[in-house]
Amino acid sequence: MLEAYLQQGRIEAGCDEAGRGCLAGSVFAAAVILPEDFHNDLLNDSKQLTEKQRYSLRPIIEREALAWAVGEVTAQEIDKLNILNASLLAMHRAVAQLKLRPEHLLIDGNRFRQPAQLQLHRLSEDGKSKATALQSGLPDDYPEIPATTIVKGDGKFLSIAAASVLAKTYRDDAMLALHEQFPPYQWNENKGYPTPAHRRAIAEIGSSPYHRLSFRLLDEDDQLSLF
Repeated sequence: MLEAYLQQGRIEAGCDEAGRGCLAGSVFAAAVILPEDFHNDLLNDSKQLTEKQRYSLRPIIEREALAWAVGEVTAQEIDKLNILNASLLAMHRAVAQLKLRPEHLLIDGNRFRQPAQLQLHRLSEDGKSKATALQSGLPDDYPEIPATTIVKGDGKFLSIAAASVLAKTYRDDAMLALHEQFPPYQWNENKGYPTPAHRRAIAEIGSSPYHRLSFRLLDEDDQLSLF
């Protein structure tokens, strides 16, 4: 049974990301604030969810949540920031869109940084100046919200499990749409992850505008130039 909250009586948002280990596509994150009495048997077993079950849960989460939002950081932004900072920025972008301001964040994983620690200047045009609100995707008055990291949090807290479902399904939708533009990479099946078929397609036709060029796209013994 997953826990409803860490700190009772506070507005808590669970946060999780999807797509961190992919070679292509954005990293997505979701933030979800659930009522303290929320219960769903299927979500309680979130680690065992099938794709069909995740999509069946999404409208339930969106309807029952007090607030929810999804944030995205593109492949180009990932290359500028690194994947850790990009994943955390995606979470902050999601939190910034919540219609309720949370008092506490529950973060899946063991790493968290406030926006000031994310090297957002790399998103500016010269890579040195302070990133604008448009570039960072965060309002100028975005606050530093206290946070607790929870290793394997999607298997411990309902709000993180709900965020995991939203982040995963929205990212899958994005990769299915990109597959229509670039079918040889088979993103409808691998969703951008480094499968043999995905890497074989990169070796044969090169990279796309949606590949993360800071990642190792090919096996070390493949000397094909991608750039």
